[in-house]
Amino acid sequence: NKVNLVPSLGKYKVYIIDEVHMLTTGAFNALLKTLEEPPAHIIFILATTEPHKIPTTIISRCQRFDFKKLKQTEIINGIRKVIKEEKIKIDEEAINEIANLSDGGMRDALSMLDQVISYSDEKVTLQDVHDINGTVSKLELENLILLINENKIKKIIFKIDEFDIKGKNFIKLTEEMILYLRDLLIYMNIPEKQINNNEIINKLKPEQIINYIKQFNSIINEMKNTNYPKIIFEIMIIKLLSIE
Repeated sequence: NKVNLVPSLGKYKVYIIDEVHMLTTGAFNALLKTLEEPPAHIIFILATTEPHKIPTTIISRCQRFDFKKLKQTEIINGIRKVIKEEKIKIDEEAINEIANLSDGGMRDALSMLDQVISYSDEKVTLQDVHDINGTVSKLELENLILLINENKIKKIIFKIDEFDIKGKNFIKLTEEMILYLRDLLIYMNIPEKQINNNEIINKLKPEQIINYIKQFNSIINEMKNTNYPKIIFEIMIIKLLSIE
């Protein structure tokens, strides 16, 4: 309603609509009337993570800029710049893990760095990063996968209880298992792509890994819609071992 009013300061009035895909059909139609004949002093910035949900009538009247994920090396360099300027003590492993968990987003990496600095005592360690995010180390993932492969249900249940006591996030744990298994599968087919634990590679077959990935992937949505993701995780493990 105010777009026709000229700005009191500056040349333009800029409206930023974040998560624009959440607008209703009626809201999009109302916005479209303005976009069809925008006043010269108005700039709209429509931000979204799901551009496929934006009506084509809106997209056709916009300049589109797609922001890509940053490479892990770029995020590591960004973190190093910050820790150098702020004189932060941090392990190299912790830097790499923050970059890995940020999934291509520098903002997420810096937010995580800020949290882990507040959490740690004198020097930020890899364990601090895992504690803050409710994630587990690669070694713990390997051990859990080996226990599943060896059908050691009692040890698996104890390990799951241990994760629960430590406040681990079982949705993140499931996602990490999928990504780790994916890396194993890639390494088996393209050995130079990634260095992994040879013990676990020698004990698993590609078809087993594919089956594990499918099983873990099948429960993610269910885990997100329940108050007891740990139980869903346990049931899936028990079903997986029963099948084998």
